[in-house]
Amino acid sequence: MNNFADTRIFDLIQKEHERQLHGIELIASENFVSEQVMAAAGSVLTNKYAEGLPGKRYYGGCEVVDEVEQIAIDRLKELFNVGWANVQPHSGAQANTAVFLACLNPGDKILGFNLAHGGHLTHGSPVNISGKYFQPLFYGVEEATGLINWDKVEQTALAERPKLIICGASAYSRDWDYERLRNIADKVGALLLADISHPAGLIAKGLLNDPFDHCHIVTTTTHKTLRGTRGGVIMVRNDFENPFGITTAKGKVRTMTSLLDSAVFPGIQGGPLEHIIAAKAVAFGEALTDNYTAYVKQVKKNAKIMADTFVEKGYKVISGGTDNHLALIDLRPKGLNGKLAENALIKADITVNKNMVPFDDAPAMTTSGIRVGAAAMTTRGLEEKDFVRIVELVDRVLMNHDNEKVLNTTKAEVNEWMKWFPLFK
Repeated sequence: MNNFADTRIFDLIQKEHERQLHGIELIASENFVSEQVMAAAGSVLTNKYAEGLPGKRYYGGCEVVDEVEQIAIDRLKELFNVGWANVQPHSGAQANTAVFLACLNPGDKILGFNLAHGGHLTHGSPVNISGKYFQPLFYGVEEATGLINWDKVEQTALAERPKLIICGASAYSRDWDYERLRNIADKVGALLLADISHPAGLIAKGLLNDPFDHCHIVTTTTHKTLRGTRGGVIMVRNDFENPFGITTAKGKVRTMTSLLDSAVFPGIQGGPLEHIIAAKAVAFGEALTDNYTAYVKQVKKNAKIMADTFVEKGYKVISGGTDNHLALIDLRPKGLNGKLAENALIKADITVNKNMVPFDDAPAMTTSGIRVGAAAMTTRGLEEKDFVRIVELVDRVLMNHDNEKVLNTTKAEVNEWMKWFPLFK
């Protein structure tokens, strides 16, 4: 019997629980899962090895986890109206890496959204495998508008002829023209990958453009707006023959979904995390309910009023507003930087993340901006009027960032206010 009581770790877990409970969470990539999602993630399924796919495992005793994983697949397919899904990637980064392995050779050109303009590390950053193993090219936003110029994207694609075009972002507040991007991809013979990790929940409920009819492959994380456990998935609406002429040992042309399955396992991962897949299944089930539909509609409303209120208070919101769940704020007109803002807000128990803004002149560990999102606090039950108050609190902190008395009184106000909003509903 194990007689080791790890009080140090469980004391820290309790401290993190209290931090989340007492504060305001505005990090756009974070959310709060339900108690049943958390229970599934901490279940006995963590004990089971299950390399392979449901019904095609390399280990015995998988009859139960086969059912669990198949439920996750079926629910995800229903949620996004797709014909195929792989729910095994450990993260969004792993999902993207699997796509690269399935579709690219080392040195191939990829065209992605510039990290410095709101893109993601896995879309070609030189510090990531996507930028180390492949030849990255980038498009960005216009300085004057904060919007992507699709004509310039096309010009770059025609000049460089990438093998893969990636759309999606971690800090872009506007919707995407997937139809135009597919037209560009077809002109240059490229595959089109949409990484919808941030707005996935809004897309699932028809609140933003649907990438699936235009993009060959779609990846997403399962947290953020999907409000599930941390993880990734890959989806394809309609399977198609791979354009590379790859065949099986018997000479049969392999489909793209077959290549993607093989890229996940054995390509980049070993055994899937069946406890996390169970938690994904629970989250997908929740996302199929009317309550979740009402939730993401409220997320969009809350994000809009939050961005609009920042603008009213004289902040520079990149692109002037938001179509989704987040906003990117350039603090330079206020004489501030992202690091200073993040640290001051932490003292008031308001959590944001410092973030590069387009054409930033500050180092990456300082940044000139912050990114804010509405998904987490909407989960806790906050509505439009509450997000106006949140912006007022953020503004008070930033305008008094060196005044400890103001920071302390604001923290007390935040902690008292948050008593009315439980973490789990």
